[in-house]
Amino acid sequence: MSLLLHSYRLLTRLLQPLAPRVLAHRARKGKEDPARLDERLGQAGVARPDGPLVWMHAISVGESLSLLPVITLLAERRPDLSVLVTTGTTTSARMMAQRLPKGVIHQYAPVDVPAAVARFLDHWRPSLGLFVESELWPNLILEARARDIPLMLASARITGHSAAGWKKRPAAARALLEAFACILPQDEASASRIADLGGRTGGRVNLKLVGAPLPFDRKEFDRLSGAIGDRPVVVLASTHDGEEAALVQRLQALDPLPFLIVVPRHPERAGTIEADMAALGLTVAVRSRGETPGADSQVYLADTLNEMGLFLRLAEVVVLGGAFGPLIGRAPVGGHNPLEPARLARPTLTGPDMSNWSIAGAMAEAGGLEIITDLSRLAPRVGELLADRDQARQLGRQAEQAAAGADGGLEVLWQAMVPLLPPAGGRR
Repeated sequence: MSLLLHSYRLLTRLLQPLAPRVLAHRARKGKEDPARLDERLGQAGVARPDGPLVWMHAISVGESLSLLPVITLLAERRPDLSVLVTTGTTTSARMMAQRLPKGVIHQYAPVDVPAAVARFLDHWRPSLGLFVESELWPNLILEARARDIPLMLASARITGHSAAGWKKRPAAARALLEAFACILPQDEASASRIADLGGRTGGRVNLKLVGAPLPFDRKEFDRLSGAIGDRPVVVLASTHDGEEAALVQRLQALDPLPFLIVVPRHPERAGTIEADMAALGLTVAVRSRGETPGADSQVYLADTLNEMGLFLRLAEVVVLGGAFGPLIGRAPVGGHNPLEPARLARPTLTGPDMSNWSIAGAMAEAGGLEIITDLSRLAPRVGELLADRDQARQLGRQAEQAAAGADGGLEVLWQAMVPLLPPAGGRR
């Protein structure tokens, strides 16, 4: 073990008595679930089922949702296996509570201190651990390997900035990456960086490219559609701090103003967004308060989780957030999944910062996604698409075709997973 990792493990062992106080402080700030803090300390909230168990770990919402196709595939091909999903944020936990199939267990991931990790692994005794993207917690990874639990890192992603940081700690990077029996990068750039750091990589897998159209509630769609009436609808999807006000202010140049549905990436920001809309002189209906848009409502603040499929189906044009930071002086986010509106054939505009989505370039080249590099072009382009339904439908069809051609490598993942799974009927 590298000196850095040895020091990290020693330091976290010394600091672990403080973990309950730190978690309680975070809970008071709304960053932890106060009712489930024991899970963060490795104390299971439910009993372990009998038989072999596959543990899947992702940190946040996007990564967590990318596991759903894997869970479905596992249920189809190995129904004898139980599945545990761990995540690290309250938002992802709420999302998983709504989206996980019946029988799949969700727990919060333990904080990365030795005692919490040991309690977690003592209870769950996983037969296989599948980590998604870039979750490299040293105690969790090294303790799992010490117990001979095979580990996979799928849809692995490492940025140039992260790689540069790890290169300053080459022995630690190598030790962590060598703990994985299989690493499946999501793109060539990540594969090259991982190999440079000493990791052994296999085929390419990007789980965020896998999936079906998002689900929705048909009755709620009919109800909202009736409330909106014949007003054209523009959905601002997965927006971040500063984007709502900047985008809506530009869209106010349209006459008449289309009906705007704002779906923030983090619903807890609803109060700030509502105030921003009021400052722009707009009338807002807030979904979390049970408000239905009225004839005078100009903005519907959709501050709930797991309903993006509903709002995208109401849209005539989608403006995809998380990508406009460079245009409004905010920190880069990297964009959000352009395949979600594409699978519903919705014409979609987004900003220039789609660095987390390599497929965005291919979609733009195929005419299935438009990149706005100047905010002064946003309102005119939205207006064109609302006025020319044939053009909007064509853009939507091209988006749908691009989404249909996306291959996330789910079968590649399955073939890599099979040798690491316990044999059918086993008790591992």
